[in-house]
Amino acid sequence: MQFKQVVISIAVMMVPGVAVASGFALNTQSGSGLGNAYAGGTAGADDASTIFFNPAGMARLHGKQLALAGTLIGVSTQFADTGSASATGGRALGSVSDGGRKWAAIPVGYFVTEIRPKLHFGIGINAPFASTTEYRADWIGRYQAIKSSIATINVNPSMSYQLSDAFSVGVGLDYQQIKASLTNATILVPGVPAFDGLATLDGSNAAWGYNFGGLMQLDEGARVGLSYRSAVQHQLTGTAYIASALSVPGTTNVYIPITADIKTPDTLSVGYFNALDDKWDVMADLARTGWSSFKELRVVQASTGATISLSPKNWRNTWRVALGVNHHYDEKWTARAGLAYDQSPVPEAYRDARMPDSDRAWLSLGGQYKLDKKSTVDLGYAHLFVRNRVISRNSGGVNVASTALYAQVSGNFDTTADVLSVQYSYGF
Repeated sequence: MQFKQVVISIAVMMVPGVAVASGFALNTQSGSGLGNAYAGGTAGADDASTIFFNPAGMARLHGKQLALAGTLIGVSTQFADTGSASATGGRALGSVSDGGRKWAAIPVGYFVTEIRPKLHFGIGINAPFASTTEYRADWIGRYQAIKSSIATINVNPSMSYQLSDAFSVGVGLDYQQIKASLTNATILVPGVPAFDGLATLDGSNAAWGYNFGGLMQLDEGARVGLSYRSAVQHQLTGTAYIASALSVPGTTNVYIPITADIKTPDTLSVGYFNALDDKWDVMADLARTGWSSFKELRVVQASTGATISLSPKNWRNTWRVALGVNHHYDEKWTARAGLAYDQSPVPEAYRDARMPDSDRAWLSLGGQYKLDKKSTVDLGYAHLFVRNRVISRNSGGVNVASTALYAQVSGNFDTTADVLSVQYSYGF
């Protein structure tokens, strides 16, 4: 067994994607915004979650405010084979399996306090990037991917200042921790197909970024916001582990320290919010995400600095557009609805089982109930319609295409996603 071949096969994609947002982003940063498909988030500034969407919006809040939200994300990925081929020397093709419906819970929290009438401080804790894909261990593409996951925790202290009656600004720092893990099957001994090995790669890191924004009141009911969130450069450090099949002579466990650079993208957003009257609000958002910085994934052996794997990605920048509406039935009840369209950064030529990503559309509904003058509860639901995508791939990294090593995975991926969120806000 050659270590380099094994690492090449598991380093196809360090950061797998799920259909909640483009690439491996996670656009579920509040419960109040979900009902509008996060339209108007840059300009809405109705609760403490504005720390993430636009820190300048804290200037609209009074006293102290706490917002806590929990989100459930369910994703189902179905794979239909259209002519895959086994790896030479590997076990026969497994079932035409699917990823099943996987559920994940994502908590977020925000706190804002008014230091002086024009000066606010806030802190947010959330997960801007997270995703998981998982297939059965005997599926057709197991030599390319079995399980892939990424998780981040972002701590975001922020300040805002009211420059005038019409204009406020805000700025924040982002301390971001990231952890990634992936597995796939390996051919331990060519010509001995009775057993697969299992290759696992784990890495983690912490780094800093920043965000800033501005909010302008156009008239009594209308406002426009602009927000920028920086890229964060990570150097993952971890271990590549290849588990042997003890019953196969000549195979042993292998542990190798590795590093890999990955840069989360920057995002520029502009939003509009308009309270047309005491019953209706309309809102819109346009966001650009700079995925084009993700050109390649290079895995390096930590002890020598030698490149073990170099896998081209060539992702492209994406746009997300969202429209939303609120209807205030009375002083306590508000209904929300929203639509959004989110582009995928993954070119068709680079799509694989770890990242079967595609464009998606959002349909969102939600509502808010005011428990009293200080407390509100928001509920939101979104269904994501993901465009079907085709892959035909036998590549395992370093631009190596080899059906003998990685099998030929040819077929269609069909993904759907559902998002449920609840948020409690308290002002004091």
